[in-house]
Amino acid sequence: MTLRKRCLPGGWYPLQEALARDFLDTLPQSGRRSAAAAVAPHAGWFYSGRIAGASVAALDAEAETVAVIGGHLGSGMSPLFFEEDGVATPLGPLEIDREFRDVLQKELAGYVFPQHTDADRYQDNTVEILLPIVAYFFPKARILPFRLPAEAASFEAGKAINRIAEWLERKIVVLGSTDLTHYGESYGFTPQGSGKRALEWMRNVNDRAFIQAVLEGVPETILQRAEQDRSACSAGAVLGALGFAQARGADKGELLVYGVSADVYSGKGVPEDFVGYGAIAWYKG
Repeated sequence: MTLRKRCLPGGWYPLQEALARDFLDTLPQSGRRSAAAAVAPHAGWFYSGRIAGASVAALDAEAETVAVIGGHLGSGMSPLFFEEDGVATPLGPLEIDREFRDVLQKELAGYVFPQHTDADRYQDNTVEILLPIVAYFFPKARILPFRLPAEAASFEAGKAINRIAEWLERKIVVLGSTDLTHYGESYGFTPQGSGKRALEWMRNVNDRAFIQAVLEGVPETILQRAEQDRSACSAGAVLGALGFAQARGADKGELLVYGVSADVYSGKGVPEDFVGYGAIAWYKG
């Protein structure tokens, strides 16, 4: 079996199984329910691991396959698919659902996206950072890792996942990966200056507007907020999760947890740069 190896440098998440499990064992599990789809952040575990864990823990525990949709792809770009047989994680390898991948890749290239799909041979955190968490909560499931661009066709890709799952009689859940506003000089985005005022604006205005758009479930508004407000780095992944959820009849969106990277420095002042994170899940009403 060909395995996709870790590509993120040290510090994003633990390399050793024991250290990874030490962190994962601290994640709350009592709130686990039966969400059809969810959105999780993709920063290092120190900053957003617990929020990401809330997203994964909310997904339907009976899933046989977990689709993990990443992003960092702009409009007009091609969807990118992992082409290996599996992925290495600190908790052991995760097998890729190759049958599902091959059918979905052909469907997206033929009916959804006018451009071709392609292999993902790049270093990117949006999928990899979530895989050990998926391995922890779904140790017997296969995965479907790929990335979607920030355009309306990604919403249709989510619907395609549902159609294929019904055809293959596969129990599947979808996890979309995005961070929210990247604020600060390092990101070239400081519309409210710096300090506490900027942080509160990001929390209560910019990130809130994007989260509200996601909960309302209108793809065009989600894309508009992400682009105009710079409030999401991987809107295509959100649209993929939303499209699947709506096709599955899970139209009840819920914000599970929200946080900011600055929260880990509580009591030490407001850092110069900070990023927003949200865990959102969709359930049947």
